[in-house]
Amino acid sequence: MSEVKQEAQQKLAESTQSVPQGTAAQQSDNVAHALAGAGGGLLSMALTYPLITLSTRAQVESKRAQSSTLGAARRIIKREGITGLYAGMDSALFGITVTNFVYYYWYEWTRAFFEKAALKAGRPSKKLTTIESMIAGAIAGSATVLLTNPIWVVNTRMTTRKSESDEQALPGSAPAKAPSTLGTLLALIREEGPLRLFAGVAPALVLVINPILQYTVFEQMKNFLEKKRRVTPKDAFYLGALGKLLATSITYPYITVKSRMHVAGKDGPRESMLTTFKRIISEEGYSGLYGGIGPKVTQSVITAAFLFAFKDVLYAYTVQARKKLARK
Repeated sequence: MSEVKQEAQQKLAESTQSVPQGTAAQQSDNVAHALAGAGGGLLSMALTYPLITLSTRAQVESKRAQSSTLGAARRIIKREGITGLYAGMDSALFGITVTNFVYYYWYEWTRAFFEKAALKAGRPSKKLTTIESMIAGAIAGSATVLLTNPIWVVNTRMTTRKSESDEQALPGSAPAKAPSTLGTLLALIREEGPLRLFAGVAPALVLVINPILQYTVFEQMKNFLEKKRRVTPKDAFYLGALGKLLATSITYPYITVKSRMHVAGKDGPRESMLTTFKRIISEEGYSGLYGGIGPKVTQSVITAAFLFAFKDVLYAYTVQARKKLARK
């Protein structure tokens, strides 16, 4: 295992020794980062998906928000089986792959723009400043939200659907077969209109601050560490975890509101972000905004840690594969 790590570290170091020159080379490098981010996101989410299910259920089912994580897991397994913890996983894996690809592509595109501007301005270092990191994150995050929000609306509906259908079934009757991702999408458009695919966009855009905080903390700590030694995948693991812990803890109320808005309109009135905030606080108190925060923070931190570790390794291999293809 240590040999694999050393090989990955060496390839990562070789791949980052030179900055691609020219538009075509930069475009290729952006795609390499995007592919690495997509692959890392897919692997990390697959490892932690049951925690997403527990968190999302707690966010939208307020009467159960106070139960323990272990109790919620036992209830889901008893009612739905182990597969209940993986409800909507196919849409989530597709969603995280697309989301990370879009995010990293735009983030690297913006980073390259700032680096070129720094070189033209004669700045000693082309490393992004804190403000530049935040701007890059805002641009990448906003583009990602607008392009991928429909995927996450469908995923939230699928993640929470089973409990709703089971509760409505008559005692002794067989539960209705869960529709597929495509079936859920088509039913949502048919019953509620295509605009429902963009439910929760407002809090999602506010949540752009989450990756901004995460990546700003990560980049600045990484820059600080690089002054002393080479950053390894293990370093990226811990730095990614710390950045995500801080970001998710600060922005969690908006995550809860976004999930509520994703499922609103099916059985109740459609509300704005501010109205949803007020209703949750009025009916459940401020603690209602933090339903499911335990499994969510745990999942987010683990996912981010693995994502950064996987991404560095995958990026190194992507660059090496690109060089081999170029030689042929």
